Amino acid sequence: MNLGTPDAPETGPVRRYLREFLSDPRVLDIGAVGRAALLNLVILPTRPQKSAEAYRKVWSRRGSPLLYHSQDLVDEVRTRLGAGWAVELAMRYGKPSIPDAMERLRRAGADRIVVFPLYPQYASSSTGSSLEAVYQYASQAWNVPQLSVIGPFFDHPKFIEACRAVGAPVIEARQPDHILFSFHGLPERQIKKSDDTGAHCLASEHCCDKMVAANRNCYRAQCYATARALAAALGLAADRWTVTFQSRLGRTPWIRPYTDVVIPELAARGVRKLVVFCPAFVADCLETVEEIGMRAVEQWKQVGGDELTLVPAVNSTPPWADAVTAMVRDQAASWT
Repeated sequence: MNLGTPDAPETGPVRRYLREFLSDPRVLDIGAVGRAALLNLVILPTRPQKSAEAYRKVWSRRGSPLLYHSQDLVDEVRTRLGAGWAVELAMRYGKPSIPDAMERLRRAGADRIVVFPLYPQYASSSTGSSLEAVYQYASQAWNVPQLSVIGPFFDHPKFIEACRAVGAPVIEARQPDHILFSFHGLPERQIKKSDDTGAHCLASEHCCDKMVAANRNCYRAQCYATARALAAALGLAADRWTVTFQSRLGRTPWIRPYTDVVIPELAARGVRKLVVFCPAFVADCLETVEEIGMRAVEQWKQVGGDELTLVPAVNSTPPWADAVTAMVRDQAASWT
């Protein structure tokens, strides 16, 4: 499962996609009246056109990169799992939908389903929303299937190795001065809601320095854990890498530090060659290809940097397809 994409890079399809996406109370986690007002009076009148322009920059003959990279991964995993398995792709928003994918599995005879949300770090607005939708649909069947869920894999050795395998050749070729790990952002309020103790997350400067019971469900802490594990796998010294967060929306505080704020700071420190990983995404998409690969590149040049290189997502590369296959087999082992 992944989050989803519009059907086409045009205003109408993008508006339909954004309406479905931003109507989700786990995404815009404010009151229903406020959510409807924000969506219909502020976001939908203007944002679909701007987003469609951005989507057109990344669209290809195969369509949305998020969709075709995900489809390619399905093909690779299906081949590796072999006979006795059915593998389907579902998107939380848009197509292919969760009901369509689960119906195809039902017709294939599957009554035991491994659900793999392709979000390395847990967030209620991504993993939580996707699982809620799966559970709701599955519960409507007369013969409710057995579901087994693969949880966040933010520091899973096979995920980290797949990221290292993609990124190490880029670092070797570019010889950067610094490495940036840029993750998708979230509103601070959502991070605080993930803390059952109410006293740890964002309460101090060092709250994400290590994983503890209080931040076990914290998206920001899991992002930092991913960065630490990947930096170690790449053999990076502590002063050679930085964690930031991108894609913020609106005026409320989002988790810091912000990618577009840190980029000029790095240039001011004398960094000229920058390599950027986006380890919150396992498939390249608008947020990687356009936001970092185009807009951040332009910003880097404007602030005096020489070269900014985006490391591709793991997409359907053999190490990642092998990792997904292994995680699925491990998850299903209890059934066999």
